[in-house]
Amino acid sequence: MQPNILQLPSQKIAYYESSGTGPAIMLIHGNSSSGLSYQHQINSALGEKYRLVAIDLPGHGNSEPFAEMSAYGMPGYAAVVAAAAEALHMQDAVFVGWSLGGHIVLEAHNQLKKAKGFVLFGTPPLAFPPAMEEAFLPNPVVNIGFKPDVTEEEARAYTAAFFTPGVPAPEVPFVTDVLRTDGNARAGLAASIRPNGYQDEVEIVANLSIPLAIFHGEEEQLVNAGYIGKLAMPTLWRNEIQVISGAGHAAQWEQPEEFNNLLEAFVTDVL
Repeated sequence: MQPNILQLPSQKIAYYESSGTGPAIMLIHGNSSSGLSYQHQINSALGEKYRLVAIDLPGHGNSEPFAEMSAYGMPGYAAVVAAAAEALHMQDAVFVGWSLGGHIVLEAHNQLKKAKGFVLFGTPPLAFPPAMEEAFLPNPVVNIGFKPDVTEEEARAYTAAFFTPGVPAPEVPFVTDVLRTDGNARAGLAASIRPNGYQDEVEIVANLSIPLAIFHGEEEQLVNAGYIGKLAMPTLWRNEIQVISGAGHAAQWEQPEEFNNLLEAFVTDVL
């Protein structure tokens, strides 16, 4: 897939767009990944029907890095997502966030006032201080996502945790995306986990006025579904977490058909 380039007031970002002209869906990727992680959505029947846009966050994929490392936190990313939605006339889209992307969607919720709904997967909403030991499963590779310098071996270990245990991550785009990500993005994200570094996500999901869907890979190696299930989420779609069998953290890649069907069902319900 070839990216398009969007000039925002602060910088240029890359994005991928499907051929569909139906209702808009914006896709936000995870830490050290890119919009290419959504290629099974962009290049699918779903993408032929709906207008899907997958952006590259600053410092990721083909987007310019932030000028300052301090911008690599939830507020900085959220501002970029909101600006991209406005520039692409997608303010009323459904916003889908994977892992870090889900945290960014929650951070941007009060800037996305016309959004039709939010979909999170691989994202445990966090309060402050974050209950990391409850929200995440005990997997040491999580720490690689906060290292400025990552070796090829570490990139493979990190991305292997995105998939069903024993299944190696595809070299392209997952391993290559980690290695080309601006190291300041990982270091800046680690530094942003501080008081007032992000909004209380547990409070956000408890007070949302729009539909919220939670997808979860049954073979998830990083995120604890039990933690998410205990949260107050009054607008939760279908009143339960949607478990995707045969998938880990990157459910959109491992089980694209089931993922896409769930996403379309949600979009149909909220429009």
